[in-house]
Amino acid sequence: MPKLLILGGTGFVGTALCEALLRRHGPATVLRVPSRRPERAKGRIGTLPSVELLAADVHDEAQLVRLMQGCEAVIHLVAILHGRPADFQRVHVELPAKVGRAARAAGVGRLLHVSALGVAADAPSHYLRSKAAGEAALREAGAPGLTVLRPSVIFGAGDRFLNTFAALQTVAPLLPLAGADAQFQPVWVQDVAEALVRCLDDASTAGETIEAAGPRVWTLAELVRLAGRLAGVPRPVLPMPDPVGRLQAAVMGLLPGEPLMSADNLDSMKAPNIASGRLPGLARLGLAPTALEAVAPGYLGGGASASRLDAWRSLARR
Repeated sequence: MPKLLILGGTGFVGTALCEALLRRHGPATVLRVPSRRPERAKGRIGTLPSVELLAADVHDEAQLVRLMQGCEAVIHLVAILHGRPADFQRVHVELPAKVGRAARAAGVGRLLHVSALGVAADAPSHYLRSKAAGEAALREAGAPGLTVLRPSVIFGAGDRFLNTFAALQTVAPLLPLAGADAQFQPVWVQDVAEALVRCLDDASTAGETIEAAGPRVWTLAELVRLAGRLAGVPRPVLPMPDPVGRLQAAVMGLLPGEPLMSADNLDSMKAPNIASGRLPGLARLGLAPTALEAVAPGYLGGGASASRLDAWRSLARR
């Protein structure tokens, strides 16, 4: 029975990917999904047929080798948006190096890695620089059959992007916004999942880097206004200059829990989060990207939608 290892499979993209893989290949393919707390993921993917939720520390290279034994491919989705430079180094650079070495040691044939648009060694943020270093670490480790997918910001039901901005507008009379002019090319989570499935099925994508972006470029302010309008709570957006935005991010960083915005996020937004046009896109995989406008009303509309309330509950728990 074919086996795949999905690192980060309990998250937003990972859940969509598990569902897409089962739709394509059926329960004949076993999906191994390690997690530090597998009991927390049972409600999301634990009920899917042929999914093996396993307790494991993916930062332990010996455990990675054991998890990869007998697997045909590994899909690496683990990433963070916030943290200290040391956190980005550990998750985005050291972990991919371990994954690449473990895959080679275990005799895995393919490795798919999700990176991000705008990565570069001289990028303006720790996030983007560490993502670029992670890609390099995989190649230096001799990762077998490596395909890199670079998505823009990912949207979809349950996302922490549009849902969060919609949730904030349920309580704020206006929304101060740093980086209002930052550019994004949002891509649907289902398109990202389908792209990974097609990369996995198409051995000719090994060695390639593919950009995953939606059909339209948006500014952050436009996306925030859209989220509010679709959720039925449109609020004025107040663009903030960079120094004020950094002050706001610094204050948010002092609050408990994961910050809504950090200084490193602001630095990331200095690099347009849009397709470069220098690399193949979703068309390389026979995919036409889905418009945000065709999907977002389904999970942001209808007043107090469940997904929007879930996002607000998440904020309230911090």
